[in-house]
Amino acid sequence: MTRTRSGGPALGKDGHKWAFKARFRARAFGWRGSRPAADRLHEAVTEIQAVARVDPVRAADGAVTLMERLWPALEQIDTSSGMLGTAVNKAIDELIPFLIAAPADQKLRAKWLERLYQAVLDDGVQYLWQVEARWGEIAVHPALRDHYIDQLLPLLRRVWSDDRPGGHVVGTDICLSSLLEAGRYQDLMEVLALMTHRMWGFHHFAAEALARQGKPDDAIAYAETCRDGRLAPYDDGRINAFCERVLIAAGRSDEAYRRYGVHARLRSTYLAVYKDVVARYPGRDSRQILRDLIQHHGNSGKWFAAARGAGFLDIALECAAASDVEPATLVRAARDLVRKEPRFAAQVALLAIDALLRGAGYEPTVADIGAAFDHLMAAATTLGLEAWAIEQVKTLCECPAGVAPGPFRQQLLQRCAAGSQGPPG
Repeated sequence: MTRTRSGGPALGKDGHKWAFKARFRARAFGWRGSRPAADRLHEAVTEIQAVARVDPVRAADGAVTLMERLWPALEQIDTSSGMLGTAVNKAIDELIPFLIAAPADQKLRAKWLERLYQAVLDDGVQYLWQVEARWGEIAVHPALRDHYIDQLLPLLRRVWSDDRPGGHVVGTDICLSSLLEAGRYQDLMEVLALMTHRMWGFHHFAAEALARQGKPDDAIAYAETCRDGRLAPYDDGRINAFCERVLIAAGRSDEAYRRYGVHARLRSTYLAVYKDVVARYPGRDSRQILRDLIQHHGNSGKWFAAARGAGFLDIALECAAASDVEPATLVRAARDLVRKEPRFAAQVALLAIDALLRGAGYEPTVADIGAAFDHLMAAATTLGLEAWAIEQVKTLCECPAGVAPGPFRQQLLQRCAAGSQGPPG
């Protein structure tokens, strides 16, 4: 906890003693500070969430305090790994709802917005882009939205009407979000029409305005015109998600699934993609959703863990036989299911051995193929199929050597010989 010159603890603007303030001071983190900064962010959000349960206004003020301190505290960190950006985005995404929901009067909320606006102006890398994009919601009071519209809209009109390209207004999203939440759709459409080409980062406000006016087809058509091949990896997933949401809200779920549902962006895991689509379409057959995703995205071997996690072991076996499957994933699956699903585990272990003998996998070792054999024999023993398992392995070893290292086959043949002798009498 920071200290005043008199030695007492430093207090927040609301008189509360926030522990995170001591950790988020100017230049608190060095060049390699991504991991500790991400950890401190998680702790700060947890602290604010705890206060929100008993005092939502104080928690909202704490959220503003943390957002003010992000750039000064983090500016020296190397952000090239993306870890810090992800942590900041997650933290702000969790805090904004507290800020919106806090029962603050107009005077207090105006002070919060003044502090946030200054933080936006000082922000060197747009850590607060989500705050800008949801400014109209955070403002809550119509008079506060109008204040920022009056301040920024004339400037936007002037810059976007200029024949010289490249003009930029800090706070553009603040103005557009305020126009949207104020229901000033005509002003919103008119100022965006001044841009020489459509960019989803700005024009999604117009698409949302059309959707809110009960014009789903117009909203989707507008969104589709915002696709840009240069920004496709970044924007296409967001455009698909918007169009899908609009169609679902309009009661056109089948159309949404057909046009956008299976185009879901790949997330941290393929299982996460599957679960996300299933959650959005609770009435659809989950098994068919998995098959549709595999067919659309391809790379069926990459979907093995998703199929296994979803409980569709027959589909998982189909994926396990694909050429792009990672053998280490198969070995782990055989290990995990050797008792619960020994038949599945035995088949997966054999496929892992086959893949390793064909030279598949990232830097495989003799230990990997030995583990696959051990899991195969453990499952085969449960099923009473030890002899069958050994014969299957011998058959695989008799195939052309291909690119697999010789020690792999030698390891397997030695284990087969030891296993075929049976236990000593």
